[in-house]
Amino acid sequence: MKYQKIIQESIRYVELHLHDKITLEEVSNRINYSKYHFHRVFKNQVGINFYDYIRKRRLANASKLLIYSDMKILDIALLYQFDSHEAFTRSFQSLYRLSPSRYRNIMRAHILNKNQEEKVMENLINGWQFVATDLDKYEISRDFNITNQSEYSIKIESKMADIDQSRDFSNFMQTFQAKHFLAKRMRFSAFIKSQDITGWSGLWMRIDDNSYNMLGFDNMSDRPIKGSTSWNHYACVLDIPSDSKNINIGLILAGSGSAWLDCCKFEEVNESVPTTDIRKPDDTLPDMPINLDLE
Repeated sequence: MKYQKIIQESIRYVELHLHDKITLEEVSNRINYSKYHFHRVFKNQVGINFYDYIRKRRLANASKLLIYSDMKILDIALLYQFDSHEAFTRSFQSLYRLSPSRYRNIMRAHILNKNQEEKVMENLINGWQFVATDLDKYEISRDFNITNQSEYSIKIESKMADIDQSRDFSNFMQTFQAKHFLAKRMRFSAFIKSQDITGWSGLWMRIDDNSYNMLGFDNMSDRPIKGSTSWNHYACVLDIPSDSKNINIGLILAGSGSAWLDCCKFEEVNESVPTTDIRKPDDTLPDMPINLDLE
């Protein structure tokens, strides 16, 4: 939580200025950090350095224009601040392993001319499951048009008008064993975009023991995503006790609207990264008995 607002503010600025020149100095000055400190914090929180993040976001947006528009490749390159066709091609090919023109031809055939067969339901998203209070009210798909850095994002959306934002919710999740992460501080992070969410959305993470007692929990209920938001970075950070059995992670969409998920990570962090456990901590209790004389 210490740096999350700083990271989110800087990413919001980037999203608004992807067509403009962006400098490390400019963004760090906006948040009153030195550029060196901001660069270290950004890489530590997001897992990628600031300029690489901007490059990948621009290339991701450029890839959509290659597929869904007839803009010339040079015009796309200049729109996203590349100095030349050659510079754009080198950068694009290093990320997508294809030249922009080759990518345009292949992806148009793959996506547009196949009725988007890749927009499959949850049972084909390996390792994950999709659950909801009412599966008739929600759906999940791969979205090739709206992404953060990947080829596609995962989109959860409501599909009925009679959604009760206090009761109806959907959950894209997975559960795995905790044995490789015991006594570590772990961070589950991802990029999320939202549209017209009437309830709320957020990442979640829960730690269970052998009896399925909850040892740690965070669902971002104290910092929910609501309404319509551009792509931003979010995280849950929990300590994994030595008696943990399972770890659960996922994305919740409560109420109506749409949420997109991209670039998930599950990684160990050090103690300089604070936990986001929303349970009341045990250390709020006094260390010793108090006022035994009843004075």
